[in-house]
Amino acid sequence: MTRLRLDLAYDGTDFSGWARQPGLRTVQGVVEDALARALRLTEAPQVTCAGRTDAGVHARGQVAHVDVDAVDVDGHEDVVELTALARSMRGLLPEDVALRRIDVAPEGFDARFSALPRRYRYLVCDDSRAWDPLRRREVLLHPRALDLDAMNTAARPLLGEHDFAAVCRPREGGTTIRTLLTLEWARGESGFAEMHVSADAFCHSMVRALVGLLLPVGEGRRPQEWPAEVVARGVRDSSVQVMPAHGLVLEEVRYPEDEGLAARQVVTRSLRGS
Repeated sequence: MTRLRLDLAYDGTDFSGWARQPGLRTVQGVVEDALARALRLTEAPQVTCAGRTDAGVHARGQVAHVDVDAVDVDGHEDVVELTALARSMRGLLPEDVALRRIDVAPEGFDARFSALPRRYRYLVCDDSRAWDPLRRREVLLHPRALDLDAMNTAARPLLGEHDFAAVCRPREGGTTIRTLLTLEWARGESGFAEMHVSADAFCHSMVRALVGLLLPVGEGRRPQEWPAEVVARGVRDSSVQVMPAHGLVLEEVRYPEDEGLAARQVVTRSLRGS
């Protein structure tokens, strides 16, 4: 079998998330079907991604892998075959999915378990005068002005390793302990409020819940200490709103150098298993 790495981008608006589901349009389903047609397979191969985005969430830097036996990677033929495969897939994929590149993956590569930080961005327009209706599929229109300095102060105690059960939807057999590496709000060129966040991994709905945890501080409805207090309690808090999906974009997934890929897999599988 040959493992291929796929770099993807997509507009999540019309998808029911990444994961294939019967009767629903999903990113995984669309990509797998395109692969099956391009490789003339009778059964679609399984594609594994770095981060399974929810319904409506976008991606600019999604990474995935697939194992196939239809690509000749000996000698010069791999370049020809992969170029042809990429061209074929781009012709088969819908306009809301882009195949950025496709390569033979290095030994030890696993799109999910070899990954280092995932970085997301969430966009909020908190000034109706700056609202751009052409960007309504990627920006949350918020009715009240936000104090980003207050939100950044509230975010700092959340950095590092914590049990984020208060802002996660736990999966059976999974852990809600995560290491938050960055969490910062800033004004972008458009004047929108941008939250940039990265972690070793994220729980289901965690990023959107973090936005919902910090917005009340920015509005002045909650004190700056409140987010850390909620997380410290370690139980799901119904007062924390999970914000709409359309403001969220998976921007980047980073990986170690090739020689560290297999070792990273071992570490990640161990952490997720515990």
